Amino acid sequence: MINDKVLAIILGGGQGSRLYPLTKDRSKPAVPIAGKYRLVDIPISNCINSDIKRMFVLTQFNSASLNRHIKNTYHFSFFSSAFVDVLAAEQTPQNKTWFQGTADAVRQSMHHFVRHDFDYFLILSGDQLYQMDYDEMVKAHKKSKAEISIATIPVSAKDAPGFGIMKANEENVVTSFIEKPDASLLPDWVSEVSDDMKNQGRNYLASMGIYIFNRELLVKLMENPDTIDFGKEIIPQSIENHKTVSYQYEGYWTDIGTIESFFEANIGLTEDIPAFDLYDKSRRIYTRARMLPTTKIAGTTLEKAVIAEGCIINAAKIEKSVIGIRSRIGKDSTIINTYMMGSDRYETLEKIEEDKIDILLGIGERCFIKNAIVDKNCRIGDDVRINGGNHLEDTETDTYFIKDGIVVIKKGVTIPRGFTL
Repeated sequence: MINDKVLAIILGGGQGSRLYPLTKDRSKPAVPIAGKYRLVDIPISNCINSDIKRMFVLTQFNSASLNRHIKNTYHFSFFSSAFVDVLAAEQTPQNKTWFQGTADAVRQSMHHFVRHDFDYFLILSGDQLYQMDYDEMVKAHKKSKAEISIATIPVSAKDAPGFGIMKANEENVVTSFIEKPDASLLPDWVSEVSDDMKNQGRNYLASMGIYIFNRELLVKLMENPDTIDFGKEIIPQSIENHKTVSYQYEGYWTDIGTIESFFEANIGLTEDIPAFDLYDKSRRIYTRARMLPTTKIAGTTLEKAVIAEGCIINAAKIEKSVIGIRSRIGKDSTIINTYMMGSDRYETLEKIEEDKIDILLGIGERCFIKNAIVDKNCRIGDDVRINGGNHLEDTETDTYFIKDGIVVIKKGVTIPRGFTL
């Protein structure tokens, strides 16, 4: 069944500078997570699980790999109206600029949306990790006769200054909004939340950047070219004139906006009971079906490790790490607190001999890798030692990038034998 009243718009984000260098050659939604998925798989899967199967993904930077992933992944029945389409920023005779913000992206693409028959826009972010039933939010939106619904998550006083904070009354109607409030202002911004949230000290309603708009209203709001962002302009300006309702969500949710948050979200998957549950059949996360062989492991001690398919592992130890598809790790190597994204291909023995490849794809023998992200298609030679942590200063070279103590080995680079960091 398809919810034919809702059209989903997934915002691919800007240049993704805070996720650099992972976004150097790819858009934010195309960044690999959890060993085998892409960030964009999260909102798309949430939509599919909510019977919302008409989606546009808006992007502007490095969209080739995102296009390829979506084209190769999301195939619906020929007799279905379901689709996932990527809309890259396009210059037209009427508009010669690129997307200036979230609302401007929707405005510039509106002529594509209104060709479809629907009653509600569902606006989503392409860089968040969570599992949510949007259909419940749509039902709440209809029941409350709202014109705009905003998904909110209760946060603590410590976290509140990093978000747009809502004030809602007992009927969940949003009465005011403040962007990233100073801590001194917070006592005036307490909202009614569940007893469980109160007990955790989470008394402030933070916007999740997930919105439902009635079709006619959003089309009208988009007529004003001076409003370019939903969170900073559209929402604050609409609260007084249009019924705006808070839809409280209390599950796991994190914004993958920085290298640190990206790293923690992935390493968090190694916990005994991870907050983000990839094993819930009712909330599956979909991705490209690659038909890879099973992973082969020999002589390795595994402790809290998540290992994707198609790997060949001879490491001595893998601890609290996520190992992505087609990864190769050599003998006597130790991998701790690391996300290794894996490779896009295998190297055959014939190819290795023909091209005289000296350092193979993956991690070599007797290596020690800790507190790191190894991007795709890297070649790390034997006896390499990378020990990330707060003792390292933020820096960048041609082959690696250090941010908040996390070492990011850049996509496709070669780290020579014996390298130490």
